[in-house]
Amino acid sequence: MYSKFVLVNKADNVLICCQPVKPGEVVVIENLEYTMTTSIDVGHKIARTAISKQQKVIRYGVPIGSAIIDIKAGEHVHMHNMKSDYIPSHTRHAKAGE
Repeated sequence: MYSKFVLVNKADNVLICCQPVKPGEVVVIENLEYTMTTSIDVGHKIARTAISKQQKVIRYGVPIGSAIIDIKAGEHVHMHNMKSDYIPSHTRHAKAGE
């Protein structure tokens, strides 16, 4: 059970938020409880498992980018800790004109 999150594909290492989550809320992932440290909006991701720096972030069963830092299970996964490997405009680290 994932409470407010859904697993789209068995290969995914992220879960997708289907109901807004507030800081301090406890969610269950793979039978472990995690206390959310930030608000998570619908459609955003959290780590299903720990994701190491440079490891691929898998959503829909395919890689959508790479972690730029280590990400703990239950943490929000977004542009502050991952980058797109394909579209520079989808990462905050892209330089103007790329």
